Amino acid sequence: MRLMNRSFASFLAVLLAACGGGGGKSDSGAGAAAPARGTLLQSAPELLSTLTAPNLLLELNLAANQQLFSLSGAPVCDILMYDIEYETVGGAGESTTASAALLVPTGFGANCTGARPIVLYAHGTTTDRNFNMANIQNTEVLNLAAIFASKGYIIVAPNYAGYDTSTLPYHPYLIADQESKDMIDALTAARTALPLASLTFTKDNGQLFITGYSQGGYVAMATHRAMQAAGMTVTAAAPMSGPYALAAFVDAVFYGEVNGDAPVSSTLLLTAYQKAYGDIYASPGDVFESQYAPGIDSLLPTTTPRSQLYSEGKLPEFVLFSSTPPAPAFAADTPPATPANLAEIFALGFGAGNLLRNGYRLSYLEDAQANPDGGWPAVTTGVAGAKPALPWRRALAANDLRNWVPTVPVLLCGGDQDPLVFWLNTDLMQRYWAANAPASARLGVLDLDSAASSNDPYANLKQEFAIAKDVIAASAIAHGATDGGKLAVAEAYHTLLVAPFCFAAVKVFFANP
Repeated sequence: MRLMNRSFASFLAVLLAACGGGGGKSDSGAGAAAPARGTLLQSAPELLSTLTAPNLLLELNLAANQQLFSLSGAPVCDILMYDIEYETVGGAGESTTASAALLVPTGFGANCTGARPIVLYAHGTTTDRNFNMANIQNTEVLNLAAIFASKGYIIVAPNYAGYDTSTLPYHPYLIADQESKDMIDALTAARTALPLASLTFTKDNGQLFITGYSQGGYVAMATHRAMQAAGMTVTAAAPMSGPYALAAFVDAVFYGEVNGDAPVSSTLLLTAYQKAYGDIYASPGDVFESQYAPGIDSLLPTTTPRSQLYSEGKLPEFVLFSSTPPAPAFAADTPPATPANLAEIFALGFGAGNLLRNGYRLSYLEDAQANPDGGWPAVTTGVAGAKPALPWRRALAANDLRNWVPTVPVLLCGGDQDPLVFWLNTDLMQRYWAANAPASARLGVLDLDSAASSNDPYANLKQEFAIAKDVIAASAIAHGATDGGKLAVAEAYHTLLVAPFCFAAVKVFFANP
């Protein structure tokens, strides 16, 4: 039986926050209590459900999941799905709570019980305030269950502060220090919870693998960096399709290479950084157009579906910038026509009803020209600009991950045609490591869209990836697409195409890092 149910745990967290600094910047004065980070808020983890191997096999046999089944193979282990809640911190260091899913393999398979390795997983961007990684209907959870948990890995998958039962009223999006602490706190709580879990004899064998996708790729790398700095054990890591070179990435967007989903990611980023640092803007109207500014600093995450946010005019679906250049010098970037394969995606980011003010775009671009990033638009130093003047660019540079070198094996996985998280992130990270890592470092990069080389351990995955793209294109053509299926492939690329193939590659890598 749980010591505290969810509602009482949330009440206690609010009470603790009121006593010790739970809403806004933390009190650094004398006598301020440090957050009890990583403390499990239950006497034992709550068992939410049991997913048997036969039931998971039925799920994988559905038409929509056939590709995942071909990549994962038949499940071996049953999976016990637990909920854990724990103490952590917000973007400004304030005390708060968060929750995580704990997936534990069990059953009669040789690798399903006893001492097993842990995969610490960071999920991708979501606007859903109620998001929970303990839901098998979530695509990421299904990938984790099929490829890792059903093969004998223990999974710790935080929902992040600001989601599910967390008491934090915002999400500290792409704030490296906070998100890495959240992940470490979830791992600490999970290791406390695992011996207390009912119905399982599975335990931690001491091996820790870190991975994550999209936003989670960034979070996974930030977590690895933080754990390495703290002297904590990491066996291997595999960030996937993440915005690691964050400052260069956002510079590219402001120069006109507007990624898909830009209004959502920009809103999450700007409001999170404002709450963490307090100097991004004096009021939302300094950055956001007047039709969006009221209430936007508390808009995301939300329980309102994205489609409703768009239909109610609270966010544009695609349009980030005005189609009017902010200055004549930037006419060619409004929008850019190259690279041709992504020009159609960039063009969607310009038009009427734009999210960000043209004046703010101009201020950003002028600062980018005066204080350029070392990786964009040309590679010079390869690192973020040292002294940006614009507060947001300063915050992006502070959270950029081009400043460390791993000491254990790492694989970066993604695809070089990604319209949501551009390949430049992986390319710049690879360049930084190539210039700064010792020759003995085992730091690999897998571009699923690259040609297979001789003795390539991922050759089959690359070939199957190409086939999967062709299938989507052919289906689009059969349904009337006149562009050869290009747009359909772009829409599916990040989430439906790259993700499961990277998961499969990471499993191969973790088996022999």
